[in-house]
Order: sequence, then structure tokens, then C-alpha cells
Amino acid sequence: MTDLFTPPYPQPPKSKRGLIKRFLRGWHSWIHVLFDKSYTMKMGEIRTPGRTMYIANELPLVDQILRGGTAYPKHSELVRNLDPLIGNSVFSANGEDWESQRAMVNPAFAHTALGRSMPLMVAAADALLARLDAADRAKPVDIDPMMTHVAADIIFRTLFSQTLDEPRSNIIHTAFGKFQRLAHSASMLRLYGLPAGWFEKRSRKPARAIHDVFRPIVEARYEAFHTRGETLERDILQSLIEVKHPETGIHFTCDQVMEQVSTIFLAGHETSASTMTWALYMLAECAHIQDRVRAEVADVAGDAPFTGAMLKDMGQVRNIFKETLRLYPPVSFLPREVTCPMPMRDKQLEQGAMLVVAPWLTQRNKDNWACPHAFDPDRFDDPANADMAKQAWFPFGRGPRVCVGAGFAQQEVMTVIASVIRRYRLTVPAGFKPEPISRLTIRPRTGMPLLFERISPTG
Repeated sequence: MTDLFTPPYPQPPKSKRGLIKRFLRGWHSWIHVLFDKSYTMKMGEIRTPGRTMYIANELPLVDQILRGGTAYPKHSELVRNLDPLIGNSVFSANGEDWESQRAMVNPAFAHTALGRSMPLMVAAADALLARLDAADRAKPVDIDPMMTHVAADIIFRTLFSQTLDEPRSNIIHTAFGKFQRLAHSASMLRLYGLPAGWFEKRSRKPARAIHDVFRPIVEARYEAFHTRGETLERDILQSLIEVKHPETGIHFTCDQVMEQVSTIFLAGHETSASTMTWALYMLAECAHIQDRVRAEVADVAGDAPFTGAMLKDMGQVRNIFKETLRLYPPVSFLPREVTCPMPMRDKQLEQGAMLVVAPWLTQRNKDNWACPHAFDPDRFDDPANADMAKQAWFPFGRGPRVCVGAGFAQQEVMTVIASVIRRYRLTVPAGFKPEPISRLTIRPRTGMPLLFERISPTG
């Protein structure tokens, strides 16, 4: 049996650190503040000058919180952190506001159905291959911005019926990286009861840069429909422009459409880009798994364009997707708010405290998974793991606020992985080891350079 590869993650210290040490380690990344016991504790408690936090790892508690809906609303810190980027949208809203927004947004996701979106994904993946073919592959190619481009291109085509060019993609990649750094710093300072206004103010500039990429599209289409009664496309944006509140019959305002579009764009590209980046890295580290995946793709699809039916038959590619999300869930911590004092396990939770469910921890808990930090896609074919695959794997959340784009994400990530592996043999440059950092999403701290060797049509 081939030894399992363990991809990088922050090595946690055995004992708890003091406030200053925890602050310094967490300044760049949430996962760096964890200690060894964090991965196995049933329920933890962290007190800082600015916040009391509880982390629930026990599986019944995880299920209770995620399925609790309005009983466990999204925490105000998360809402505040994301406000410059997505405002009051379906991701950040709570209670009745969320319910009405969700009812208005849901019809738009008909445009993400497999049959409708698959050709768009294939076209975007083909455009990615063209960019890779044109790159200087004699040296390592940083795939981090390239995965942002293909994921953003896919959602651009689905949202706006347009392709995304490289200059606008670079704006998005650079601006979102800046936004994550600034928003994370602001959140860390608030956690310790320190003023964060400078970082909050600075985070609005990269958020505006992202908005400016698609604001002209939204405003032109909104005006075309509401002023001249024109329907220029049939896509997610048009659905959001035309939809009415189920009770009042009122349309979204243009600013509200922008907030929903920003949320769908963020959720539809950033999380998938993270997954693609880590999946290709781990395949580059594991030649034997990469060869198996390539053989499966060749057996199922040959040289033909990919279809939805083909993806269903690519079990190994699907397992790569699942295992990547287990190890590197793009959103590693799901913060909820304690709305009233309540007991939970051996704790008495305070009103206003943060109650965190952490896919990063639960999905790496040795009580849930064997060799929890190792890359082992085959674990999802093992019947012994069937229960854990349902209980201890939740990168898209669970319950009423589960991500509605989960199927879309699986489809696009599988399409891109299969497309890249069919054309290239991937390896890691000598001496390179990425460092994962967790802010809003998990990305490599200094990019992800990989080597790409073009494979001939005969392999």
C-alpha cells in the first residue's frame, strides 16, 4: 500500500497559548490560533477582551446548530466583516428578512441546473486550457490566480451571459486578496477589544474595485428592464431583476440586486477557486492518484467534450472533490450568535456570544476519520465511512441555510480537474510547500506554483 500523503496544515502546539501569542499567530490566519486539543475537544470555550466564543465539535451539537435555522442566526461579526462586499444579502440576512430574500433568490438558481450550465463550464475550462497552453511552462505556473479566473469566468457566464477577460479577472483576484487581509485584521482587533476602524475603512476600497467589474452590467440590464421593458438575456441576473417579493410584489432595487449578485459571485467563484487550487496541488504531489484519475477520465470521456452524464461516471474525480473539501473547506468556520442564555453540554452560553461550528476541525477529527490529516480520496468509497460522510463532512453547511450552489460547485470543480488532468501531467517544484491561511476562505499564502507537462493525445 502506498503511504498516504499529508498536505500542509499549521502544526498546533500541545498546550493553550496566552492571549498575546494567540493574537500574533492569528493575525494572518484563523487556523493558526488552534491548539492540539482543538481537533478532538467536544466543545471549547475561548475568552478574549472583546468576545466570548464557544466551538462545538461534537457531532450531535454540530447537527443541532446547523439545522437550528433562525434559532442560531449568523453572527453579527460575520455580517459586519462582509458588509463592504455583500451588504444585506441572502448570505448575511437573518430571520424573516432572510426567508423573504431566499424566496426571491431561489428561482434564479434554475439557471445553475446541470443541463443549462454544463456547456458554460466546458467552455470556461477550455479557455483555461488555452491560457495554460500559452503560459511559459518551462517554469512553474502559479495556478492560484488562474483558478480564480476560471471559477469567476464560469460564474460570469452563468450570472451575466458574458465571458470574463484576464484584466478584469486580475482585478478581482488582487482586490479580493486585499479585502481578505484587511477584513481579517479588523475582525482580529475587534476580537481583542481593540479599535479596528482603519482596517474597516480600508477594506471598502478593494470591495468597490470588485463591484466596479460588474456594476456597469447590472445597472445597464436593470435600466433596460425597468425603464424600457427589455429583457436582454435569460440568466441569473435577469431573474434577480424581474423577481418580486412574494407578499408585497415589490422588485429588488438596483442596489439590492448588486448585493445579491455580489453574494452569488463571491460564493460562486472564490470557494470553488480555493477547492480547485488545493485539489490540483494534492494531485501534483500524488502521481499515482493523478495517473488513476487520468485513466478514469480517458476511459469515461476519451477526447470528447465533457457532459454531465460523463461526470456522474467519474467516481475518482468526485472523490478528489470531496476529499479536498474535507481537508481544505473554503469556509472553515461557521459563526452563529447565541440569542439568549442557554445551556449546551457542560457550558452556560452567554447571550451575544459567538457559537462556532468548524468544518476545519470536525473534518480533521481523528474520532471521525482515520488518518484525518492525510489525503485519501478512497476513504469515500469505504462503507465504514458512510456515516461520517453524512455526519462529519459539511463544507457547504447543513439544514435550512445549506449552500444552494453545492451541486453547481461539484460540477464545475470536477469539470476543471478532469480537463486539466486529461491534458497535463502536474508536478510540484522542488522544495515548494504551500502554507494554507484561513481568512474568509482558505488560500495558499504565497500562491501555488506548479509544473505542467503537456501530454500527447496518446498519453
